Amino acid sequence: MAAVSDRLPAFPWDKLEPYKKTAAAHPDGIVDLSVGTPVDPVPELIRQALIGAADSPGYPTVWGTVALRDAITGWVRGRLGASAAEHRNVLPVVGSKELVAWLPTQLGLGAGDKVAYPRLAYPTYEVGARLCGAEAVVYDDPTELDPAGVKLLWLNSPSNPTGKVLAKEDLVRIVAWAREHGILLFSDECYLELGWEAEPVSVLHDDVCGGSYEGIVAVHSLSKRSNLAGYRAAFVAGDADVLGELLEIRKHGGMMTPAPVQAATVAALGDDTHVEEQRERYAARRAALRTALEAHGFRVEHSEASLYLWVTRDEPCWDTVAHLAGLGILVAPGDFYGEAGARFVRVAFTATDERVEAAVKRLG
Repeated sequence: MAAVSDRLPAFPWDKLEPYKKTAAAHPDGIVDLSVGTPVDPVPELIRQALIGAADSPGYPTVWGTVALRDAITGWVRGRLGASAAEHRNVLPVVGSKELVAWLPTQLGLGAGDKVAYPRLAYPTYEVGARLCGAEAVVYDDPTELDPAGVKLLWLNSPSNPTGKVLAKEDLVRIVAWAREHGILLFSDECYLELGWEAEPVSVLHDDVCGGSYEGIVAVHSLSKRSNLAGYRAAFVAGDADVLGELLEIRKHGGMMTPAPVQAATVAALGDDTHVEEQRERYAARRAALRTALEAHGFRVEHSEASLYLWVTRDEPCWDTVAHLAGLGILVAPGDFYGEAGARFVRVAFTATDERVEAAVKRLG
């Protein structure tokens, strides 16, 4: 039996282990700014919703409860500006990473098909293409791609790793191009509520898509905005025909969001207070780290949104990783996200206030 893992690149985070050991040897301990996992408490109202639904002995449905679909459609209309969204335009999923990795397979893509994604990008877009045997292609501007054979186009705004935000006019142009060539467009918008120096816009916004979701789907997650990475709470919204097909496939595949997580998602989407409180925490950490990094000789590029600073000292990224590990600070090398990141590192500001303060002191 051929190993499916043979199709995949080496798991990038394993390469960081030696540097993690170096950073962990610091007398005051490691400051881990690499993966970007949430560290702040899950908001109380969300935990209570989870607890309240803990007695759920039956199977949940793949499409979710009516309350969940109401919550998602209400949020999509109000927050994304997608005024025409209905239940048929939404689908809960078990984690956004899982969706990204298995989407090309679920769409029936394979040899001879192309999956396109940004030159600097979240590695799972490539993994999804490789898992189904499709060809992975990268772009700087998707409208400059040869559309022949491109079946799935990934956008990512705000970007992981760079924090770059696509302007509304660029989204309008890209959506029109994808529709002209019959290319399905999925937009990863998981950091949309974390804009700092720019206001991210969804592809589902009425001004972008003209009120029609034909050929476009947006991906959203509660991991970052609500500290729910451990819940695997996410959803997609957009083209009803595409989501209907995915719903049928996922019914057979058993990809059901657990009932307690569905209840927690309803609570999370119905409350803005905890989102603003978390934004304030991240804003303070971001400002402190940015100031310290710039004073240490780093240049920050893009980073106008998301949970990361994209920085460089104009040297190979692994030299930078080693330098910071010597200070007890672990960051992600830019080449994890593509060759174009070879002289950058990604610095997450998801550590606790105490650890961020420790990093700032060490950089000083």
